[in-house]
Amino acid sequence: MALTGRTALLAALGTLPVGLWEPSWTGILAVNAPLALACACDFALAAPVRRLGLTRSGDTSVRLGETADVELTVTNPSGRPLRADLRDAWPPSSWQPGTEVAASRNHLTIPAGERRRVTTRLHPTRRGDHQADRVTIRSYGPLGLFTRQGSHKVPWSLRVLPPFASRKHLPSKLARLRELDGRTSVLTRGQGTEFDSLRDYVPGDDTRSIDWRATARQSRVAIRTWRPERDRHILLVLDTGRTSAGRVGDAPRLDSSMDAALLLATLASRAGDRVDLLAYDRRVRALVQGRSAGDVLPSLVNALATLEPELIETDARGLTSTALRTAPRSSLIVLLTSLDTAPIEEGLLPVLSRLTKRHKVLVASVADPHIEEMATSRGTTEAVYDAAAAAQAQSERHRTAEQLTRRGVTVVDATPKDLAPALADAYLSLKATGRL
Repeated sequence: MALTGRTALLAALGTLPVGLWEPSWTGILAVNAPLALACACDFALAAPVRRLGLTRSGDTSVRLGETADVELTVTNPSGRPLRADLRDAWPPSSWQPGTEVAASRNHLTIPAGERRRVTTRLHPTRRGDHQADRVTIRSYGPLGLFTRQGSHKVPWSLRVLPPFASRKHLPSKLARLRELDGRTSVLTRGQGTEFDSLRDYVPGDDTRSIDWRATARQSRVAIRTWRPERDRHILLVLDTGRTSAGRVGDAPRLDSSMDAALLLATLASRAGDRVDLLAYDRRVRALVQGRSAGDVLPSLVNALATLEPELIETDARGLTSTALRTAPRSSLIVLLTSLDTAPIEEGLLPVLSRLTKRHKVLVASVADPHIEEMATSRGTTEAVYDAAAAAQAQSERHRTAEQLTRRGVTVVDATPKDLAPALADAYLSLKATGRL
């Protein structure tokens, strides 16, 4: 059988047994001395690892679900060529399952005094800041018998932002906003509106909108037109307590609430309103205030990137007090929380009047689509029991929503994929009817 590579070398040096021979110290030394010399030479000719220069560049942020490229430049300052395997280590959540080995390992050949660039492609599966771990390099000698190995700390941070999947609904919501704003249809009249212009009366117009002074100056009846008032204050309040950690589908409730908040914030800023954000459970987890219209979305996305649910009960009194300090004058307070009976009846309802006394309040909650599926299931005894349990859960949820509605709160209760557009529609409805 033919011998190749490292096996052939070892056979030539006499370390592979070829037949039987009587061992002796002299024989052993005679046989292994050439091998020891070869190993020593191989080790000496392997490029040193500690002296390598490593720097990073590339992406510093990426949306969840997308890929990011981080480049690692390796400089070989020694007088020997570098033949090495390189592993660029990152947290496990920086990769799709099963892809870490292929994505983090590379083979390098760098001539003496030159540099090479290695690209590590990350595909994060969680939001937040992902910090690079160490870079491990194994340098081989020309014979491949011995290696030098060492690790380098090369810091780099990649911020994984919320995916903002609901941005696909933005064009349709902006089209409706333009209609309300009077660009493509007749303007509306309401409590929260401002005067725009005059036009001729047509049958069906509200007679309360007739401008009698303008009518007296001309031969036709004149109607005042109005547009939705701008520069209103919107405070988005994210409940980051225990209930926000419950998973609906593949993600926590908090992630769906974030997505809805981002769509509403973008829409409201385009409408000329000012948007602030408060995330709270027992203390302030995130606060964004006083941003311009162009800076609202980037600020919110960065603030939400590192936000995680806390496994503690939300302090409703503390949340209310903080919201009132953050929104000192009449505002629309959008509270993204759970409609579970106990947290609402024991926490929010006793302090709700403090909010509704000065502000318009809208409560948005993530509904579990699995409950709806269970409510319609039939065919087996187990399915009937599931349907009964789902119907009871839905009944309690509806009763909680009715309690809030009776106290003047607008309630939006929708599944994760429908929550963002439903919340945007509720905001536009408040604009259209003059309640904002």
